[in-house]
Amino acid sequence: MTSRPTETARDPYDYPRHWEADVLLSDGGTVHLRPIVPSDADGLVALHARLSERTRYLRYFGAYPRIPARDLERFSTVDHHDRVAFVALLGDDIVAVGRYERLDADSAEVAFVVDDAHQGRGLGSILLEHLAAAASESGVRRFVAEVLAENSQMVRVFRDAGYQVSRAFEEGLLHLEFDIDPTEESLAVARAREQAAEARSVHNLLHPKSVAVIGASTDSSKIGYAVLTNLLSADFAGTVYPVNPEHASVRGVRAYPSVLEIPDPVDLAVVAVPADQVEAVLDGALAKGVKTLLIVSSGFGEAGPHGLHAELRLVGEARAHGMRVVGPNALGVLNTDPAVRLNATLAPRLPKRGRTGFFCQSGALGIAILADAEARGLGLSTFVSAGNRADVSGNDLLQYWETDPNTDLVLLYLESFGNPRKFGRLARRLARSKPIVAVKSGRHAVRPQLAATSVEVDEASVQALFEQAGVVRVDSLAQLFDTALVFAHQPLPSGARIAIVGNSSAIGMLAADTARAQGLRLAYEPVDVGSQAGPGEFAAAVGEALNSPEVDALVVVFVPPVAIPGTTYARALRETVDGHGGGRSKPIVSTFLAAEGVPDELAVLSAGGAPTFGSIPSYPSPERAVNALARVVRYAAWRERPQGSVVRPEGIHREHAQSIVHDLLAEADGRGTVLSDDDVVRLLDCYGIGVVPFRVVSGEDDAVAAAAELGYPVTIKAVDERLRGRPDLAGVRLDLTSEEFVRVSYRDVCAVSGTDEVYVQRMAPKGLSCVIGLQDDPSFGTLVRFALSGLVSSLLGDQAFRAVPLTDVDAATLVREPRTAPLLTGYRGDEPADLAALQDLVLRVAALAEDNPEVRSLTLDPILASPEGAFVTNATVVLGPPPSRPDTGPRRLRPITAPGD
Repeated sequence: MTSRPTETARDPYDYPRHWEADVLLSDGGTVHLRPIVPSDADGLVALHARLSERTRYLRYFGAYPRIPARDLERFSTVDHHDRVAFVALLGDDIVAVGRYERLDADSAEVAFVVDDAHQGRGLGSILLEHLAAAASESGVRRFVAEVLAENSQMVRVFRDAGYQVSRAFEEGLLHLEFDIDPTEESLAVARAREQAAEARSVHNLLHPKSVAVIGASTDSSKIGYAVLTNLLSADFAGTVYPVNPEHASVRGVRAYPSVLEIPDPVDLAVVAVPADQVEAVLDGALAKGVKTLLIVSSGFGEAGPHGLHAELRLVGEARAHGMRVVGPNALGVLNTDPAVRLNATLAPRLPKRGRTGFFCQSGALGIAILADAEARGLGLSTFVSAGNRADVSGNDLLQYWETDPNTDLVLLYLESFGNPRKFGRLARRLARSKPIVAVKSGRHAVRPQLAATSVEVDEASVQALFEQAGVVRVDSLAQLFDTALVFAHQPLPSGARIAIVGNSSAIGMLAADTARAQGLRLAYEPVDVGSQAGPGEFAAAVGEALNSPEVDALVVVFVPPVAIPGTTYARALRETVDGHGGGRSKPIVSTFLAAEGVPDELAVLSAGGAPTFGSIPSYPSPERAVNALARVVRYAAWRERPQGSVVRPEGIHREHAQSIVHDLLAEADGRGTVLSDDDVVRLLDCYGIGVVPFRVVSGEDDAVAAAAELGYPVTIKAVDERLRGRPDLAGVRLDLTSEEFVRVSYRDVCAVSGTDEVYVQRMAPKGLSCVIGLQDDPSFGTLVRFALSGLVSSLLGDQAFRAVPLTDVDAATLVREPRTAPLLTGYRGDEPADLAALQDLVLRVAALAEDNPEVRSLTLDPILASPEGAFVTNATVVLGPPPSRPDTGPRRLRPITAPGD
């Protein structure tokens, strides 16, 4: 046995509560993870009894038929510091255990055992991630493991984790060692596994082989009747089981008194009973082993505190037994795949098949959304209305759609983000291959947790933040569908040059004005073929525009003449486009007959009769047509730009910074606190952010001594930030080169500020005054802000934002985005500032924010940007509990104690 340090007396029941987590496994099921406690002894014995002889041999290097009492106490009683163990619970059963025991100050021995029935579900890698995170908090930096050479499955867990593993072989044993600090590779491995597990859980939801409708009713006024009817009307490819204790059949289908009496497995259970009966229904679903629960019943979180409490309890029970939950208060889910044909919603018709996935939170809007999609000629692949979004969220759907071969376009109607940082990461990755169009309502509704540190972000910056993630943000459902029609039916443009062809100069000019306002470039003046032109002339002008190498996209504005039917022109347009490859090289939008959607005359129909790729969308006005096209042009340009990579500058000490933050928050009892100057300097120093040396003094002689120590020239500044920031610099004295100047300036500043305390600081090289800061935002999590300091910039709101994490490209564009940024690049012959130094500073601030979500706000102001570098002369930091979950650490589902988070 390996020796270990003597453990101090710790309460074995008192473990860090944030170590508890619900986690998704590789097959999409869930388990609950928590540290072990002594009362788990019986569960350990039961797990051991279920293990095969082979599994026992591989874990314990021998037969080990039973756990002796001494070992059982040692296994179940740990100190949660030097000896840590996690159990994975499915219901009341322990299905896996992972543990480590500290060997010395830096290293610990790690081991796992997994129930045979649950091997191959990814439990080993999940346990390793959570053990590594716990070990890091306790100061452990390295794991070692003794593994039988024949235990290939466990060796693979360590090898595939993304760590650099060293190994030694001796007498049939492999000795493995690896540092557990996260690496780019280990983080990539964890996120790939997260993506696969979350996508699989949604796949289970959208591809059930059997659906039980709990609360199926014979009363046409009940939602249980509607759900069952819609399932049957869509000709669901699987088996439908109505559950109704009062009827032998519902809608001609045999019914069962309870879900437990259904003879076959149930993949999806739709719950359509009153809220006060849902908990009883849940018990049966748990016992049945249902994979996913879809709750269309209302009366939960949206109904007030009591409903919210019931909702959280419901989701907690479901996850603990391996299930995911959609809802409550959901409209439902649908999948138009001919092999599935699932309509588990309250909407009466299964939409036509298309290649667009749609997620919305609002059940009330869901039916209207589906009707609008059908009216506009937009086919769907899948649709999820998550209602209260207690478990399954938009982020889960993004993970699924990334790998779904049936979905090319993603539409989102969002009222809030489940995890803003994670949304940004997933959206940025997905948008590289599939467009995302989002309506974000509630933009200005700031949650109470953000009230203290959230700052109003102007609309232009909001747009830039969405575009940073590649998300096309729109303001209404009408704009959502306008934009979606172009993405769904037309190719992406190769540039921003457009041609306008039509038979009305007035409408053509409207289109041109809108195009210029949207930043599009006219390849040439709008072409007006005249109101009397025939179909041939009209088609020829369109063909000429499509042939032109100067044109990237085409806007067709058409008003039907009196003499010739519009359908004749439509056929001519369609034939012309077909003759140019079916419109596969340049996107076309139109105002054809002022129709909204895809007119029959301009549609390319699929085998199912739905408009498909190559169809030409039409809009009631040229403004809407051009606005939709402009959004697509901007997205295409974003996709062509270099993506960049997330960069962590050298000289960062993350663990030390996290220790400082943890200690300072503990001193403040977890409440918000403004850091002292010394603590600010300590924290910034962990990220290689130096503050120009300074001293705080309270007397004239002390000021002189500080100036001598720092080295002339120096500056004297008032402690009151308001005096330092005044345009007349009433609280600042610069370029002090002698003891006499220091004494006079000290007396002047004290007289202005009314206090004896001042800052004495070494003068930095002269430069332009800039500010870099961190602030919270309800949509994006933590933002990095950059601006040039000064009254004019503040008054005009001339600032730029990027969401954490930042790539090197983000940092480079951030410092160049404010309208006053040309001052940094040598405006009117001035020597340019060191932009590379500013970019490095931005990346260091972003790394600090990513590693320490407890930093609620940070301001470096002023930073003097000069040819010699970027010099921070003042900094403030506020710590507090983070308002939303960080996108770091081991994989876990959203805590059920944080509704709407």
